[in-house]
Amino acid sequence: MSRTSSTSRPSRIALHCEDAQGVRASYTYAALQADANRLSNALAALGVQRGDRVALVLPQRPETAIAHIAIYQLGAVAMPLSLLFGPEALEYRLQDSGAVAAIIDAAALPAISAIRAHCPELHYLIAVGERSSGAQEWSEALSAAADRFECVNTRASDPAVLIYTSGTTGPPKGALMPHSALIGNLPGFVASQNWFP
Repeated sequence: MSRTSSTSRPSRIALHCEDAQGVRASYTYAALQADANRLSNALAALGVQRGDRVALVLPQRPETAIAHIAIYQLGAVAMPLSLLFGPEALEYRLQDSGAVAAIIDAAALPAISAIRAHCPELHYLIAVGERSSGAQEWSEALSAAADRFECVNTRASDPAVLIYTSGTTGPPKGALMPHSALIGNLPGFVASQNWFP
């Protein structure tokens, strides 16, 4: 998300999406930022702090982009995990990282429920698309939170994303990437989104 686009032209469309049923939606920069602010406030109210790991078990959907923005501006660390992971793969990564929260798609609820007792540091769950015992529902979490948030000041060298290796040649290993890595990857997204075809 371009800072110029989000602040000087907040009504511009930042994201178009279409779900599996063909339902289409568009999000402006202002709407994305407001929802990210709400989620940052909701996570902070739960107790998520700077440096905490927050797992994301989500497909490509608007909530995923909102969650990344919210986690980064909170100073926490996003840890994307595949929806294809079974309970064992999720448990290893959640335990190893010490994740305190997870934002999960409804499809991941059975796997997370199966391992929750083995992940003592995983205190908070936010579920997208379905109510569940032990998890706060996404829209409820956002509706109860303010749409303004004072971003945590982070340095380029502060951790932003924790990505695990596949584990095919041994136990999965976490690769912790700083905020500066996001800037390094941005040209690839700009090229694919703005210059293709």
